[in-house]
Formats: sequence, structure tokens, C-alpha cells
Amino acid sequence: MNSRRNFCLGVPLALVLQLSKFQIALLALAVALGAAGAQAQTVTIKSIRDLGTMTGDPINPQWVGLIAQGRDGNMYTTTPKGLASGSVGTAFKITPTGKLTVLHNFASAEGTPLSGLVLGTDGNFWGTTYNGGHSGCANNQGCGQVFKMTPTGKLSFYPFMGGNDGGNPVAPPIEASNGIFYGTTEFGGISSDGTIYQITESGVLTPIFPFGASNGDQPTGALLQATNGLLYGTTDGSSCGDNCSEATIFSITTGETFQEVYAFPNFWGPLYNGLVQAYDGDLWGTIAGGGAKSCGQIFKITTKGVESDEHDFNCSSDGANPVAGLLLATGGDLCGVTQNGGQDLLGEFFCITEEGKFTPYAPFTSINGAHPTVTPFQHTNGIIYGDANQGGETTNTGTFYKVTGLKFEKPFVSLVLNAGKVGSTVEILGQGFVKGKTTVSFNGGSPINATVTSATYLTAIVPPKATTGFVTVTTPTAKLTSNRKFQVLK
Repeated sequence: MNSRRNFCLGVPLALVLQLSKFQIALLALAVALGAAGAQAQTVTIKSIRDLGTMTGDPINPQWVGLIAQGRDGNMYTTTPKGLASGSVGTAFKITPTGKLTVLHNFASAEGTPLSGLVLGTDGNFWGTTYNGGHSGCANNQGCGQVFKMTPTGKLSFYPFMGGNDGGNPVAPPIEASNGIFYGTTEFGGISSDGTIYQITESGVLTPIFPFGASNGDQPTGALLQATNGLLYGTTDGSSCGDNCSEATIFSITTGETFQEVYAFPNFWGPLYNGLVQAYDGDLWGTIAGGGAKSCGQIFKITTKGVESDEHDFNCSSDGANPVAGLLLATGGDLCGVTQNGGQDLLGEFFCITEEGKFTPYAPFTSINGAHPTVTPFQHTNGIIYGDANQGGETTNTGTFYKVTGLKFEKPFVSLVLNAGKVGSTVEILGQGFVKGKTTVSFNGGSPINATVTSATYLTAIVPPKATTGFVTVTTPTAKLTSNRKFQVLK
């Protein structure tokens, strides 16, 4: 990784963040000065599983490390380290109550998974390894691979060759409404500055755009398909040089038309993660450094490229260095974590409204976790979960935690894909589904019968009169609304 990424901790590939002793002293002083005005904590963070406490455990989860909910209602993700012999990373599942099962230990030839996982409509989970696979890259450690994994842990790999197809992917690919997966690589491509690629469900991998100094470079965050159908992403730009912006936001169509949406001038800090789209259509993200106090910031940008700074972290009780991206929670709040700052300088969980009202809700305390860099995830049971790089009662090798007490903590349903045509099959995750007694309504339309596979997974056919809007699932005991609008495509 580029040496200018001065927020990174010293674990494999130097991808986790750390502070100098001088910076920690400044943060401690800021916390002391700001403690009198700190908000009363009504939200709690609790570890549901300390990592590293059992033989073969995953340890030290880190960015981007996306968490996905499976059809079975469990959560799935990866870590770049594991306690099993020879492991350079793990893939695991964990129940909402904290029962953890390691599904795969990655060998060095397979590579280290930094990506986390994304659920596809094929029922498999998709991710990447940063190295491993073909050995033709400059570091001689492999160029990285895309993989898909069954819910039981069987993997298929699709390697990068390190040339024009790209190399060293950080984030997982995401599935677009056309059924094709799209992702980025940090390096490789024509100028060795990274690529955008597509990969089919059968594993045919094709580069579709190369980055360079004129349009940003070194993308590490996951792509986002917005409601306008475009794919949006970010570049870090650390090797771009002094005469160009150090980070960009871009869009690309599934037909491969690229556009630079916004370039950050005189950028102060790295943009590690991708974007999230709020209900009003604007895109939100985090910057790990920069801002008024050089402690990071939250920004939003319209799809037309009008950017605004929504919150500058002050290094005290509101946190510092938001490496993780933002989660769009039910109700419209955007929530995230900082890697540092907070009450004990170990990080803070926060939310911000679309109107820009920022609330630091709860600190990480070492027992519940420390230094989180993974974007939190809201399960369809309504509870927000996440994992932290360090902390835990005994081992200090990370936790899988939950956040409770939030006003929007209530069950909902989630769509595997948020767009489709009339007649297409929509996959829905949730709870309490009952065969023959569960219906689906598209944006208030007439209810239709659902095909219930299990209590946590069903499918429905988009009816002829469906219109764009929220989807409602009615079970014998509850009426559940989707956390995203479903886009009816022509």
C-alpha cells in the first residue's frame, strides 16, 4: 500500500490505522476539554462475540470488510487474519446472538481477504483477496482474486493477471440491476493506477475502465448503484501528485461511460470507503482525515457533483478518523464509526440526519471493541451490528458487536437487488415469513402472494402495475417495510 496512507495500522499490508504518541496526547487533551459538554449516552455498544478467544478464530477485522446478511438470517464477512495454522484470513458467519462459525481459512496462495462479503441473487457471497492467485505482480505475492463462496464455505476463484485487467482489489464487487457484478482494483490497468472491472456470475472477468492521474487513482471502496442506474465510486489518489486532486468521486454506466463527478482540491486525508445514497438521492461519504481539526469529516454530494461538508470531527467526544463508510439506517439516519477519538480514544458510534444534525451516541471502551474501521450493518431485525479491529475482554484481537437503544431499532425487510423490471423475481430478506400466509405489496399496490422458502427468505414477481417505492411484506404477525425503495425499470 502507498506509504502516504498515514492512517494505517501495522497489520498485513498496513491497512489498519494508528496514531502517533503526539496525536494521542492531543486527542486526550481534546477529550478532557470537551467532556463537560459531552452528550449523555443513551445508546449502548455490546460485544456479542470476542474474536480470538477460541481455537481457529478470525481476528482483527478491518476495512473494507463489508458485512452481508444471508438468506438464513445470519451475517457473513471476512477478516485478514485468523488463528488457524497457515491462515492469512478467514470467512465466517455469525448469528444475531453471537454464535460464530469459520467457513474458510485462506491459504497464502489464495490471498488475504480485505473485502468482506456481498450477497448475490445467486445465493452466493462475493468477495476479493488483495493478493494471491497469479504471481506476476510487482510484489510477487499475487495480483489478487475475485471469489464467490457458497453459504457452506465452498469457494471458486477468478484471478487478476496484474496487467490491463487490474490487480490488488480491496473491496468486493457489487451486483448491479443487470445481474452483472462490478468492482475496482487498487493497482494494475494501463497506468498501474487501478481499474473498474465487471464479472459475470459464471466468472468471466473483464476490465472496463483504467484509472490514471487525470481521473483519480487507487480506488479501494466498494461501488454503489444509485437510483438513477449509475455506478458511483471513490478514488484515494495517493500517487496522483501535487498538481492534481488527491481523491475523486466518479460515475460509470453499465455501458462503460465514465465521468468524474467531483475532485477534492487540496485534499487532507484519505477516502478509503465507498458512498451511500440517502433517501433524498444525495450521496454521502467519510474522509478519514482533513476537516477543520484534521480529524476527518462527513460530506455529501449530489449526483450532479455539488459537494458540501456536513460535519468536521473535533477529535474529542464525537470521535476522530472515520475510516469506515456510512450506513443508511431505516428512517433515513446515516450512521457510522470513527477509528479513534471518543471517551477512551478507541472510537465512537454516531449518526447524522439528512439535515446535518450530528449525534455521537456511544464510545468504544475496549471491552466492547476498539478502533473499528468496518462500516456498520443493520440486520433486518432492526439492530445495527459491526466488528472492531481490537478490543475484547481478554485478547484485544477484535469483537463483533451490536448497538442497541436507537430510535429506529425495529424489524424491516431488505431487498437483495433494489431494482428490476415487471415480471422479474425480487429476493427479500427478513423474518417471520410463513408459507401461504405472507403477501408482498409494491409501493402500496395490491398484495400478491409470496414464494416463501424459509422464515427469513422469500421471492415475489414484480406485478404489471408495480410502481417505484417501498415494498411491504405482510406476515401473520407483522407488516414489514423495506429499508430501500424498489426501482421499477422500463
